[in-house]
Amino acid sequence: MPRLVVFDMDGVLADVESSWVFVHDHFSVDNNHSLDAYMRGEIDDHEFIRRDIQLWRTKRPGLTSRDIGRILDEVPTMPGAGRTIDELRQRGYRTAIVSAGIDILAERIAEELGIDMQLSNGLTADGAGVLSGEGTPRVKVMDKGAGVDEVARRMGASKSDIVSVGNSRYDVPMFRRSRKGIAFCPSDDFVRDEADAVVTEKDLSLILEHVLR
Repeated sequence: MPRLVVFDMDGVLADVESSWVFVHDHFSVDNNHSLDAYMRGEIDDHEFIRRDIQLWRTKRPGLTSRDIGRILDEVPTMPGAGRTIDELRQRGYRTAIVSAGIDILAERIAEELGIDMQLSNGLTADGAGVLSGEGTPRVKVMDKGAGVDEVARRMGASKSDIVSVGNSRYDVPMFRRSRKGIAFCPSDDFVRDEADAVVTEKDLSLILEHVLR
């Protein structure tokens, strides 16, 4: 029986499509040009993050990590998330977040829900909390499976111990590093087809029957 459940954050634990896009929308900017360059392989994850942060800083010079935290405080958790984590904890499961989203939000959600560990991407700031314009990439968008491997290593879990829960094609590598992959409100047929189980209703607690089975 698997004893570790690894969750994507955006669209799974957090009821938002993307924590990065949520902040972009706040500042009325978009990163379509950078996204296209990233998808073509012209820039790496570090440069992708750097360009996103620079978009915000052009709108608000002196932007701080606390400012970003206040923006992300508006992001709600997914319906059923609290019940899901509580039930898993009561049954002796450990839980983790592996996300290419922003660590400020991942840390908040992990604390609120009682998740054991989170691995996500950071924003570099100086001693006063002012964003430097650089980031700390810990989870590659195109290789989230490596994030699952890192969490498993730290938590002493093997592939046979792990269930992964994601919603997008970028989460499929997580499924492949796990005994079971669950697609929660999958974004397309590719995710649905690559998963071992699918939940289409926006209630995260519905994954429990697939985890506990």
